[in-house]
Amino acid sequence: MALEIMKIVVGASTVTSVVPTATRLFRQLPSLVTGPTTLSIDAADFLQDDGTAATTLPTLAANNSYYNVYINGVLQMSGISVYTPGGTGVGSLAITVGAGETIALGTVVVLEIISYAPTSTTTITG
Repeated sequence: MALEIMKIVVGASTVTSVVPTATRLFRQLPSLVTGPTTLSIDAADFLQDDGTAATTLPTLAANNSYYNVYINGVLQMSGISVYTPGGTGVGSLAITVGAGETIALGTVVVLEIISYAPTSTTTITG
């Protein structure tokens, strides 16, 4: 009998789904903000999409989430805000308001949090 090469024949396919979840929180400012200052908005000061009070700011999963800040409908640069997840008294959004800048009474601040929940399924045939 002649020698022959023996091989394992296996096939595999992977399907990955990435499902985004958007959380939008709203705060109408109760007073004029004049810089230089830091505007700090506690988790409990935000309203959720359905109009109910927020109680916590969600944790941002590393490499799978991000947040955006809009002031009066305008997307802000990432360097002016600091996001801290957590409940009332811990979770907050801090916005640096520069010297000579103001944010008017009644201005709406929108905090948008996008989180992704990737899942993969691998099928092996052979």
